[in-house]
Amino acid sequence: MAYAAKQFGIKARIFLPANCNPVKRGRISGLGAAIVESGGGDLASAFALAEEYAREPGVHFLNDATDADLPAGPATIGCEILEQLPETSAVVVPMGDTALIRGIAAAAKQIAPQVKIIGVQAERAPAYYLSWREGKVVGTETCDTIADGLATRTPETANVRDVKNLVDDVVLVSEEQLLRAIETLLLEEHVLAEPAGAASTAALAQSSVRCGDHVVLVVSGANISREVLKRAIDSI
Repeated sequence: MAYAAKQFGIKARIFLPANCNPVKRGRISGLGAAIVESGGGDLASAFALAEEYAREPGVHFLNDATDADLPAGPATIGCEILEQLPETSAVVVPMGDTALIRGIAAAAKQIAPQVKIIGVQAERAPAYYLSWREGKVVGTETCDTIADGLATRTPETANVRDVKNLVDDVVLVSEEQLLRAIETLLLEEHVLAEPAGAASTAALAQSSVRCGDHVVLVVSGANISREVLKRAIDSI
């Protein structure tokens, strides 16, 4: 959003949780957007503050968890996967606010309904996993995980419904599994991934995940702090 606003000459104000990922914060700031930090380690407080600010004239609040049009962007990922790899048996996708997986799943299920869509959440931020399992909104008190891109604790009702309808399975991964996946991607594939981005790799490493023979892992971000990268490398 900061990049798009810069390109179009529009002022952007990005609301972030306090003590957020310093790499992401630095890149947002470097693109010229104003930053407001609020609350703890999740987005709930930042969302509330953004909603309040959006009541001012001329301000539009883009909430990627609830915006109806936004999943059309991630949907192109699903289209491209099946265009390039029509033999795909499963797509494994990190799940934070679920915009990514809802978009990919909606496209993939229309093109190839047999393809399994598997979501991944952190064990320490399992709100959407619990909601998917129960078929209703289940929030959590905390979401203390190194995978800030997965740190949600207040699911949206409509998103829970869509995930329940579109996603075949949801699995949880531990902090240690996320760190090992970062290390594996870096050393074996020469791919730098943040913890949320490495979640799909962490899930595949679990013997309990059954995906078929042609599995696509969505690696969804490379904004990793030096501290977390060091922890991943030191865990070898």
